Amino acid sequence: MKLLNYKSFGEGEALIILHGLFGALNNWVTLGKKYAQYYQVFLVDQRNHGQSFHDNTFSYEVISEDLYQFMGQMNINKTHLIGHSMGGKTVMEFATKYPEKVSKLIVADMGPKSYPVNHAAIIKALYTVRLESLTSRKEADAILSKTIPEVSIRQFLLSNLVRTEKGFHWRMNLDAIASNIEEVGKGLNQNALFDKPTLFLRGGNSDYIPDADFNLIYSIFPKGKIETIAEAGHWLHAERPSEFFDLTIQFLNE
Repeated sequence: MKLLNYKSFGEGEALIILHGLFGALNNWVTLGKKYAQYYQVFLVDQRNHGQSFHDNTFSYEVISEDLYQFMGQMNINKTHLIGHSMGGKTVMEFATKYPEKVSKLIVADMGPKSYPVNHAAIIKALYTVRLESLTSRKEADAILSKTIPEVSIRQFLLSNLVRTEKGFHWRMNLDAIASNIEEVGKGLNQNALFDKPTLFLRGGNSDYIPDADFNLIYSIFPKGKIETIAEAGHWLHAERPSEFFDLTIQFLNE
């Protein structure tokens, strides 16, 4: 079994953090080091992301199994989990399958329901960047700007662009993500259950967890609580890191 790429900080109880779609563990280094004042933190690149292995198989069933294998390889018997977006779905899937492996669960701006495919435009835009003829990161940004006006989103996506002596390439497995994009939106089994403390954090400017979804969340996570970070969007941990840290560390240390 291939080992997922990871970074670790601190000591004590384990806290594993999983990034979202198109993300990587590097998105969490600053917050990870803050959590490391209290926990042994593991930042993990999920398959087809960051510096972890590429594989054409991509579903929550297999990436939650990746997490199970990772814990075994790291000799982690039990852990706290934080997952954002796609990573949130991964940790929810894992916690309902292996509740004995999880102490507390934190899900950032993602619910257990199914979501429609809403990243098709981003994937299409990424494919307009012709890597074989690309001369600079600035050129790639200019190409993406034609269809993605938000500078912050382009910068986030371009963090995956790597230059070697052979030219540019995407660190993420774009082909596997594109061919499995419908899997990313899939929901949990509605009969699933995780009966341990769970915190859902949503962005006040995000529509990923509307009030109408609360009953579904509580049916699967009966010890769940839902908090909102005002003026934050879907990337709430990046937009409001102090508020995100304060709410999560308070929950973990209770």
